[in-house]
Amino acid sequence: MYIVPIAWLYVALMMAVAEATNTTGTVLGGIITFLLYGLGPVALVVYLMGAPARRKAIRMREKAELERRHAEAAQATVEDTPKSAAPGPIANPAQEDR
Repeated sequence: MYIVPIAWLYVALMMAVAEATNTTGTVLGGIITFLLYGLGPVALVVYLMGAPARRKAIRMREKAELERRHAEAAQATVEDTPKSAAPGPIANPAQEDR
């Protein structure tokens, strides 16, 4: 996947070296050539090519967070429900009056 950006940077580097070593060229011109023809466009293309992977990672992270929240809510619901009391004697109103 990265072979094209590496090749592009190599060509831009060779252009920059040619610019810097030319009799009418300058080192500053070589640096600017490398930055504007090489590093800038390659960085932009690699960033744009990585957008689907970043989007997928964000979706997966949001999905995991949502599942974690649902699990916590379910656990809280289970903990909040009253537990059944142990069976005891049944109160008989007729016996209470005596």
